[in-house]
Amino acid sequence: MMLKQVIDLFELLDKPSANGEEIAEIFRLTGIKDVSVKKYTGSKGSTDFISIRIPGKNGKCSGGSSPTLGIIGRLGGLGARPELIGFVSDGDGALAALSTGLKLAVMHKNGDVLDGDVIVATHICPDAPTREHFPVPFMDSPVEISDMNDSEVSEEMDAILSIDTTKGNSIITNRGFAISPTVKEGCILKVSDDIVQIMMRVTGQLAKVFPLSQQDITPYGNGLFHLNSILQPSTATSSPVIGVAITTEVPVAGCATGATHLIDVESAARFAVEVAKDFGSSKCKFYDEDEFNLMARLYGSMTKYQKGGQQ
Repeated sequence: MMLKQVIDLFELLDKPSANGEEIAEIFRLTGIKDVSVKKYTGSKGSTDFISIRIPGKNGKCSGGSSPTLGIIGRLGGLGARPELIGFVSDGDGALAALSTGLKLAVMHKNGDVLDGDVIVATHICPDAPTREHFPVPFMDSPVEISDMNDSEVSEEMDAILSIDTTKGNSIITNRGFAISPTVKEGCILKVSDDIVQIMMRVTGQLAKVFPLSQQDITPYGNGLFHLNSILQPSTATSSPVIGVAITTEVPVAGCATGATHLIDVESAARFAVEVAKDFGSSKCKFYDEDEFNLMARLYGSMTKYQKGGQQ
């Protein structure tokens, strides 16, 4: 159970002064030393990128060979102040990712050390801009997707879970969270059997998988439709990426306040912790390497979908 981490972090993030250094200090107090904060300022405001590495007993940072899992919290912002007061639905991805990292940090401090390293990355912005829209404004961000990818996607990540609020649509109709098929190098692959098994043991329910279109895994800015930014990390890495969508039964705007369901965030974070345990000890795979290589031989590279396309 991870409600303590979720609630503690929610209280720190749900305020106008939320910032990366305050969150970083929480992790340092658990004994995690590899924590970095980088402030970004652009024409639409500023945000703090934060990255935390929880070392594994056989992880790469200590010279080991166990694989490294990346956990990325995707969002526009935690809040839309001063237009709206309070934590917005769009912040759930950051809250879930940071809660995952904090739980892993506490486990590490208590002696439950995973085999592989885990890198958690997100950004903290309590006053992100919005875009005019009826009946409520949409969430925007002071950060471009390319800036997010540059700061959050690391070459050291052998696989990535990208956690993002995905409520503003009518195609995902379950309350809680859902996973995507694996995406790698421009290909939408089959859903990972290992990840499905982890999801079912965590939730005690049948797995929920949300659909992807080819457009969803292309970079933002090309004029194509995107469900949201949940799979944008896949455009900046050759590692496999799985989206973890925090969901609702009905469409909810990303800028909606009072719309964060802590139990759902806890469930998604607990799932990410379990994936980290199994992935670091090579007990779960995000994709079938032999089948992926066969696809490449039969049909060639699909990496063109990781780029902006012909303009």
